[in-house]
Amino acid sequence: MIVGNHRPSCLIIDRNAVRQNIKREQEKLGKDVVIFAVLKANAYGMGTLEIAKVAKESGVKGFCVAILDEAIALREAGFKEPILVMGVTDINDVILASQLNISLTMPSVAWLEEVSSKKLEKPLNVHVKLDTGMGRIGLIEEDDIQKTLAIFDKNSQLNLEGLFMHFAKADSEDLAHFNLQKERFTRMKRFFSDTIKYVHTSNSAAVIFRDAWGSNMVRFGFSMYGMNPTGKDLKMPYPVADALSIETALTHVKQLKKGESISYGATYYTKSDEWIGTLPFGYGDGFPRTLQGFEVIVEGEKTPIVGRMCMDQCMIRLPKEYPIGTKVTIVGKNGDQINTLQDMADHANTICAELLCRFTDRMPRYYIN
Repeated sequence: MIVGNHRPSCLIIDRNAVRQNIKREQEKLGKDVVIFAVLKANAYGMGTLEIAKVAKESGVKGFCVAILDEAIALREAGFKEPILVMGVTDINDVILASQLNISLTMPSVAWLEEVSSKKLEKPLNVHVKLDTGMGRIGLIEEDDIQKTLAIFDKNSQLNLEGLFMHFAKADSEDLAHFNLQKERFTRMKRFFSDTIKYVHTSNSAAVIFRDAWGSNMVRFGFSMYGMNPTGKDLKMPYPVADALSIETALTHVKQLKKGESISYGATYYTKSDEWIGTLPFGYGDGFPRTLQGFEVIVEGEKTPIVGRMCMDQCMIRLPKEYPIGTKVTIVGKNGDQINTLQDMADHANTICAELLCRFTDRMPRYYIN
């Protein structure tokens, strides 16, 4: 996608915020637990390679990604740290993964059986996934665990590097499902050797709210960027620094008389003579169409989006006339007012992670600090 470098709409990522969040979390975890930075989906929309550099500088010991291509991009950029692909990798690509020293997730016995039939040039590091209540990928039955261990015992080209699971409700006050998954993991883990290098159960929610239960490695993603993984359900036990701001500027300002309609569908009519500003961003940049009524900030004053979001533009109701080029803050601080990504997510009836992944490459990413 072509990047919109010649318009004022952009994402601004604060490297210091990422550094601060990683270092604070490492201090909390102690020296016996290592952090792998989660860089899937373009590092939650913030730029894989730039965030990888910052994370490495901040002391993380490896990276987690969702698909093999993300791991390959890191290797091609020169990163030599351990990389785990958390999704399912096609059997035909395991040789490439072994050549690049990329660790793969084992989703099933059938997958491992096929992998074991391949002639690998280099040993393949594998993390066995246990499905303790997520219902996504991984082993459930003890019989499958026994078959898995037998395959590893017979094949010296397969290295059982890690054992892991994923909590489905670590971000909930209701601990019933969390405790169920703990019990299942504990029961299943007893079949495995204590010498496995990495045992990891914890994403950001479990790291922050459940003390990284059962882990000597944690997958630190969402909160590395300054987000509360529960939204507003649970209060963060310690502050995290917001890494993201989103800014734009007025490209057009005019006064409309009372009773004039704004945007597609004429869903908004001016209630009096109103100053209307046009902003150069829309759903073509990944913003939800449901942001009608969401307030952005102009010179320290919140102003609502009026009318439906267009693909490339939207309109706001201004309290007075402002010059074209006036900065407008979508997410971040402007004067005494602050908009968080969580505010936007609440208005759009979604979660911050979805919004982060929606922002398209047309929105340039600028890095500060």
